[in-house]
Amino acid sequence: MTNRRKFLKTTAAFAAGSMVLPMVSCTKEKVIGLQLYTVRDKITQDLDGTLNRLAEIGYNSMEAAGYNVVDGTFYGMKPKAFADKLKGLGMPLHSSHTVAELDTAEKVFADAAEAGCRYVIYPYLPEEFRQNIDGYKATAEKFNKIGEVANKHGVRFGYHNHAFEFDKMDGQIGMDVLISETDPELVTFEVDLYWVTKGGHNPVDYIKTHPGRFEIYHVKDMVKTDDMFFSPVGVGRIDFESIFAIKETAGMEMIFVEQDRFRDYDAFESVEMSFNYLNNADFV
Repeated sequence: MTNRRKFLKTTAAFAAGSMVLPMVSCTKEKVIGLQLYTVRDKITQDLDGTLNRLAEIGYNSMEAAGYNVVDGTFYGMKPKAFADKLKGLGMPLHSSHTVAELDTAEKVFADAAEAGCRYVIYPYLPEEFRQNIDGYKATAEKFNKIGEVANKHGVRFGYHNHAFEFDKMDGQIGMDVLISETDPELVTFEVDLYWVTKGGHNPVDYIKTHPGRFEIYHVKDMVKTDDMFFSPVGVGRIDFESIFAIKETAGMEMIFVEQDRFRDYDAFESVEMSFNYLNNADFV
C-alpha cells in the first residue's frame, strides 16, 4: 500500500511537472524587423508579392520607407489599410522613416498613430543643415519641438544617422550635438551600425558614450574588403555579438535589418541571409 501511495504521489508530481515544464522552457519569439527601403525595387514591381516573400522568410516587424505626406498614404494605401495588410501577414508596422517637419508634424504623427506605429524616424539630414555646428544645434532644437508633437499622438520620434554626422567641425561632432541637445523624453535615436563604423567609430564605444539614447538598432553589415560596401548581416566585419551585449545600455527596444544596395546577392537572398543569421544567433 505504501509503495502504491508512493507511486501515485510520484506520478502526480511528474504530471504536474510536465504541465509546468513547457511553459518554463519555452522561449520568447524574436522580433526581427526589416526596413522596407531595403526592398524598394521589389516593392515597385510587386508590393503584395514582396510582402508575402518577407513573411515567408520569417520577418515579424516592419519599418516603412514609403509614406507620402501629401496624400497621407503608405505605398499608396491609407495608414490603417496598409497596417492591416502587414498585420495580416504577421509583420506589424512598428516604425516609419518619414521626414517630419514642423509644418507637417501633426499630419505625419496622426497618420503614424492610425497605422499603429510606435516610432517615426527622421531618416536623413539634408546637406544645408550640416554645414556647421550651428546647423546641428538648430536641428536639435527643431527635433525637440517635433518630438513634442509626436508625444501628443503617442508616437516616439527619433533620428537615423549616416556617416557624415561624425565629421568634426570646430572640435565637435555633429552626432554628439544632436544627442546632447535633444531631450531624451522627446527624441530618441536609431543607431545605424554600418554608418557608425564607416564614420570611424566603434559602435560599442559610441553607444556606451550615450547610454539610453538608442532605442532602435539598424542592423547592417559591411564587407571585409577596403571598399566597405554593404553586405548581408553576419557576412561582413561588424561584431554584432558585442553590440547586442550592450543592448540594455543602449536602451534598445527594436531592431530592423537594412541593406542599402546589393552586389553579390539579390535583395531577397540578402534579407533572408540576414534574417537567418539573427534568428539563429544566441545573443539576439
